[in-house]
Amino acid sequence: MKRIAFAALAVGTTLAFAGAASAQSMQGMDMKGMAMPKPAPKKTPVAKPIARPQARPVPQTRRPLTSRPRPAAASPTPMPAQNMDGMAMPAAKTEPGSAAGTSTMPGMDMTGGDADHASHAMAMPDATPSGTALPVGNAPAPLPPSDHYADRLFPGEEMHRSRMAMMKEEGGRPISQIMFNLAEVQIRDGKDGYRWDGEGWFGGDINRLTIKTEGSGAFREGVESAEVQALYSRAVGPYFNLQAGVRHDFQPTPNRTYATIGFEGLAPYMFEVEGAIFLSNKGDLLGRLEGYYDQRITQRLILQPRVELNLSAQDVPENRLGAGLTDAELGLRLRYEIAREFAPYIGVSYEAKTGRTADFARADGKDTTSTSFVAGVRFWF
Repeated sequence: MKRIAFAALAVGTTLAFAGAASAQSMQGMDMKGMAMPKPAPKKTPVAKPIARPQARPVPQTRRPLTSRPRPAAASPTPMPAQNMDGMAMPAAKTEPGSAAGTSTMPGMDMTGGDADHASHAMAMPDATPSGTALPVGNAPAPLPPSDHYADRLFPGEEMHRSRMAMMKEEGGRPISQIMFNLAEVQIRDGKDGYRWDGEGWFGGDINRLTIKTEGSGAFREGVESAEVQALYSRAVGPYFNLQAGVRHDFQPTPNRTYATIGFEGLAPYMFEVEGAIFLSNKGDLLGRLEGYYDQRITQRLILQPRVELNLSAQDVPENRLGAGLTDAELGLRLRYEIAREFAPYIGVSYEAKTGRTADFARADGKDTTSTSFVAGVRFWF
């Protein structure tokens, strides 16, 4: 132990002498000529403001106004003032003369009226009634908007006259057409003949004057049947015309004149149909129904099936007609349109007389049925 204490004393003495020598060496140094550099000031970073999202306004719901005051709630027990870490909250005070249970906070003046009056003052007024909330009335409906914008700027009568003039010049003018659907030679067994069927009209899109004609005959024997109709035609729809007028038969003899009423148009699926009733000056009632269909094979090659039926309400011995279906014609024709206005064709036609009309034909020595090869031309202009 003596050795340890002696060693510690020696080390302490040595350190004391070394500190004193260092202090004496520093006292001899002159520090006036030496300028110590100053440290550069540090830049304090500026904090950027943090963009906070704006809170959306909470929609406030309005409470409906009531005409009678609400019943007063039971008076709550006033809560005593409590200290929260050195903060003293004053207790609510009840104002004299106020409704039961109505209390006020310091700084709030409720002397202007009772609580019910305050609730009425804070309520929002009702909006102006509109839509289905409007009272019931009997005012006329507003006029529909016009599809002619120019009528808003110019007098309506003048614009109407100008539109009518434009329609007349651009499509409302009278037009006409003549068409022969059949103009053919019929090659029969030992007795060749001919046949025609055509019509022409003049007028506009609604009202027209229509002339129809059809007939047939045999070579070296003359015309067997021929008729002409003069009709007033009026459009009763986009595709049909109603017709009325007169018909006169030149053959067979004796001649007959008929009052006529009928129709003509384009049936669904593009069938051309035509029908009429004829009342003669002798009281004979006849009828006719015919139709055909144009089946396009190519743009120029067209196949046309055709049907025609003639009827009579009674026997007409003078004209060799019997009651019922007098005769029928079935035909099939194939035409080639060199132009839309001119198309030659070939085909076959079958005709048959029935009933009492067939009996009259046999009594006269004529055939009741015939099959013909036909060749002709269909044209219009």
